[in-house]
Amino acid sequence: MAIAEFTIIPIGTGTTSLSSYVADLHKELEKHTDIQFEMTPMGTILEGPLERLFEVIRLVHEVPFLHGAQRVSTSIKIDDRRDKHATMEQKLQSVKDKL
Repeated sequence: MAIAEFTIIPIGTGTTSLSSYVADLHKELEKHTDIQFEMTPMGTILEGPLERLFEVIRLVHEVPFLHGAQRVSTSIKIDDRRDKHATMEQKLQSVKDKL
C-alpha cells in the first residue's frame, strides 16, 4: 500500500482563483472508489496500490486540460513503505500516540 500526495496547478487560466478546477478534480477522484483520498488546502493525498495511484494521478492531471487550461504543473510525493502495512490513518495515529 502506498501513499501519495499531489498538487495540480493549472497555469494560464485567466484568473487567480482555482477553486472551480479543484472541484473538477474532486469530481474525478470520486469516480475511483477503489482508492482512498483526502483533499487538503494545499493538495490531495491518495492511498492504494502504487500502480493504481499513478493511474489515478495521470487521469486527474488531464482534468484541467479538459476544462480549458493550456498548461498544467503536477507535483507528486510518494511514500511506498514495504516493510509493513501503512495507511494515512495509521501514520497520523503513530504521531498522536507519541504526543
